[in-house]
Amino acid sequence: MLKATRIFLLLLCVLAAALAIAGSVSASPSPEVDVLHLDGDIVPAVASYLDRGISLAEDHQAAAVIIDLSTPGGLLSTTEDIVNRILDAKVPVVVYVDRWAGSAGTFITLAAHVAAMAPGSRIGAASPVSTEGELPATLQEKLTQDTAARIRSLADLRGRNQAAAEATVVEALSFTDQEALGLAPIPEQDQTLLGLATPYLDPPLVDIGAKDIDSLIAQLNGMKVEVAGQEVTINTEGYSKNDVGMSTIEKFLQGISNPDIAYILLSLGVIGLILEFIHPGAILPGVVGAIALILAFYSLAVLEASWAGVFFIILAFILFILEAFVTSYGMLTVGGIASLVMGSLILFGGGPELFQLHINWWVIVLIVIAVVAVFVFFIGAIIRSQRRRPATGKEGLVGKVGSANTVLDPTGMVYVEGELWTATSEAGRIEAGEEVVITKVEGLKLKVTKKQQGG
Repeated sequence: MLKATRIFLLLLCVLAAALAIAGSVSASPSPEVDVLHLDGDIVPAVASYLDRGISLAEDHQAAAVIIDLSTPGGLLSTTEDIVNRILDAKVPVVVYVDRWAGSAGTFITLAAHVAAMAPGSRIGAASPVSTEGELPATLQEKLTQDTAARIRSLADLRGRNQAAAEATVVEALSFTDQEALGLAPIPEQDQTLLGLATPYLDPPLVDIGAKDIDSLIAQLNGMKVEVAGQEVTINTEGYSKNDVGMSTIEKFLQGISNPDIAYILLSLGVIGLILEFIHPGAILPGVVGAIALILAFYSLAVLEASWAGVFFIILAFILFILEAFVTSYGMLTVGGIASLVMGSLILFGGGPELFQLHINWWVIVLIVIAVVAVFVFFIGAIIRSQRRRPATGKEGLVGKVGSANTVLDPTGMVYVEGELWTATSEAGRIEAGEEVVITKVEGLKLKVTKKQQGG
């Protein structure tokens, strides 16, 4: 009996342990992987979005956060903010280059705990040189060396190819996904430049090649990375994927933080305010212009635009207005066009904080044509209408043709614009019924002359 009781209790203990284990397994949630989408220029709104996304992943202890990246580049200062946020992250950050990791995107990719690339993607060309102007030689050298040191430190931290990373800055080299993975030989001239013993990058510049996000997540399972000073094994077995998109405000701010949009907003804002100034009371041009100008100043500040370029553009509008008041035989218009083009070209040119941000040439052409058309036709018409003699009131009667209601010898009554006026002939007797021309208005009396036949 005692033996049977012991066996029964032992079975109960085993059953309880099995139930506890089963309960813990069923209660343990599947690992979550958060996916952020970075498409476009690297501007402050993007940095805010990535910070929010990484913080969200940290809050619910995601297995990893993936940044789906495609960018031509952006601001160096904003890039540094993003790199620092990745380095401080408390969860593994994976950057997946979907199309292009140009300039600033190279730094973000190399800062990640895991760097991955899609087939047909590319990475590199990270030289800190603006596309519209050249920096002074000394400043350029200092900036290049400092940027090269930064990217070398990132490559060294993550165990990636330092020489190739530095060459993206110093020599503006770019690599295909296969070249960056060390799976395809790089061009011979680049091999010589990098001093390679073999035609392949060893160690590679990135870690993984993946055809899509799901393939990437599958490869991440079991990888060991160092996060916040501790070794972490990424577990994506049975994962659930969370897409964390940009908020409406973040999308809007990123949208207007674009050189083309900032340029268009600035032009639209100045045109609107000038139209309101020339034709007060129109209201709509003033309201639209003020809103556009405020948004333009935000974009210009974010993109660290050249104020010299802004002043050249404003000067252009002033010259266009003066053309309507001053007889310059087109010289002011020519000067306005030259000032507008010059301001457009240097608006985002020459700043050490820029990575490949510029105004597209076709946008400049369209804006110049539109602005000249507005000022030549629309504003010119407004100015001419304001110069024209009043068409209403007593002064508006001068030059009008009426008829004599009575004999004017020299004073009588005339019929003008549906009204009877007392009038005095300035040139002899005028018979009733004859046409007269008003030459002057004196109080409530008119001065008239007989209308010449055929006149």
